[in-house]
Amino acid sequence: MSGSGGDNFGVVPGINQHNAMTPSPSFSLCLRSSERTVPVVIQPGLRFSLPSLLADACGGRRPFLITDNNLFDLYINSSSVHAVDTSPFADVITLAPGEPSKTRETIAYIHDRLLEEKAGRDSVIIALGGGVIGDMAGFAAATLHRGIGLVHLPTSLLAQVDSCIGGKTGVNHPLGKNLIGAIYHPDTILVDPEFLITLPDEEYTNGMAEVIKYAISLDKALWSLLVDNSQRLLARDPSILTAVIQRCTELKIGIVAQDERETGLRSILNFGHTVGHAIERLSGYRVKHGFAIAEGMRVALRLSHQLCGYPGEQMHNAEQLLALYGLPHIPLPPFDDMWNALSLDKKARRAEPRFTLLNADSSPALFHPVSREEVRYAIAE
Repeated sequence: MSGSGGDNFGVVPGINQHNAMTPSPSFSLCLRSSERTVPVVIQPGLRFSLPSLLADACGGRRPFLITDNNLFDLYINSSSVHAVDTSPFADVITLAPGEPSKTRETIAYIHDRLLEEKAGRDSVIIALGGGVIGDMAGFAAATLHRGIGLVHLPTSLLAQVDSCIGGKTGVNHPLGKNLIGAIYHPDTILVDPEFLITLPDEEYTNGMAEVIKYAISLDKALWSLLVDNSQRLLARDPSILTAVIQRCTELKIGIVAQDERETGLRSILNFGHTVGHAIERLSGYRVKHGFAIAEGMRVALRLSHQLCGYPGEQMHNAEQLLALYGLPHIPLPPFDDMWNALSLDKKARRAEPRFTLLNADSSPALFHPVSREEVRYAIAE
């Protein structure tokens, strides 16, 4: 396998394309449309300074912790070295883990608990968990009292590199994933790469799909780093992990700062997600997000090759990169079911799917119309 996808990567405006792999303790996310700044602190061992960090982030507001049952046992109800100090919290709300919890009923439960504990406009929610907890806590914060404070403390690789950044919140609907939600940015994002030490292998692989998405769609340097340092990353070396999290954060900040509401450029972050979300929903969310997105990327790569001239060699190298990090092929649902699910995707227009694809120079081809037969052929390939 070659060291990257090729020499002719498309340049996305506003994204620094140099090899920025030296860890830095923090970033600032500056959103031009809302003139808002969100500090993003990336620091191994950060959880041991949590009370002082939360004191700064909360500014005297009452903090409420939202997490899932597994993380509660691992980090809260624990005497291990990984334990988190819960003394700052007014209450701890725990949810069942996993995508099935992303429902309107769960949001109602969170609202009820917060209101019972007299959470007001002077309160702040701390989201300790992966992407599901971040989405749910974020939507609860966005909607309670028309908006209260929010701090993300992501514990999964997927959340640290992707879902905690950019303000997307929401819940699933029986007809599709994330169809109900809001753009609502946190006050602060606190990232401790050492949380990944206790992450189950399947969840770590799940998060690597989003890392690979950035490499394929946005950054040649990151692609090369993933190839050249695969053993260190698979072993979860903290220093290389911190560098990768930093780079993914920088890439997403660069996109979100230009297109906060996903009216154009931000759709590049959906590479692989059109088919991926359909797989998730049709499996009843038994297929994890990253595994579904990896299969969605394979389909998007074939469509990019067929329709936009994306080079065959780069497509092959990208597929090898997914295999290198143990992302398996996922059996796809019946095609008619898949097509119907694609028509409900958030990017669809007039109930016709729109894909995020890559051009011959690897620049983004956004909201690209794809016919039923073109999708069928790409899936068959």
